[in-house]
Amino acid sequence: MTPDDLVLTPIGLRYLGRVIPCTIGRSGLSTRKREGDGATPIGIHRITGCLYRPDRTARPAPWAMPIGPRDLWSDDPTDAHYNLMVRAPYGPSYERLARADPLYDLILLTDWNWPRAKPGTGSAIFLHQWRRPGYPTEGCIALARDNLRWIAARAAPGTRLIVADQPYSG
Repeated sequence: MTPDDLVLTPIGLRYLGRVIPCTIGRSGLSTRKREGDGATPIGIHRITGCLYRPDRTARPAPWAMPIGPRDLWSDDPTDAHYNLMVRAPYGPSYERLARADPLYDLILLTDWNWPRAKPGTGSAIFLHQWRRPGYPTEGCIALARDNLRWIAARAAPGTRLIVADQPYSG
């Protein structure tokens, strides 16, 4: 591990010498991630992209891509585009990226089960804004908006996200 790695610790996400409060999936950590299980997958993942809502926030980094009302994320394990960004109108099951709430105003994408997704092993493991401190996610890692912006401004594609098998109390 290096200071340039995002490392999930029992007390938060460590990055560039800081420990940043965060929340994880409602089911905790898992080595056997499945679609809809609410777990955050254990492993070494990489940041693959950054998405943001230009109608709600400034571009956090030069490599960030804007999202709008037609941008979706396929979460249907039977879909050929499972665990990929797709555009509306779209038939299979999906998650809307341009949400009414602010959770996805800024998203760091990870390479969990990507780019060639294995059906049913989970999709859309993001770093995104939390609802509030301590409120769990569906498997993502969530942070306060200002902390997420701070990370997004410094991370780059390929930055490692290390989620080790350990008790988590953050």
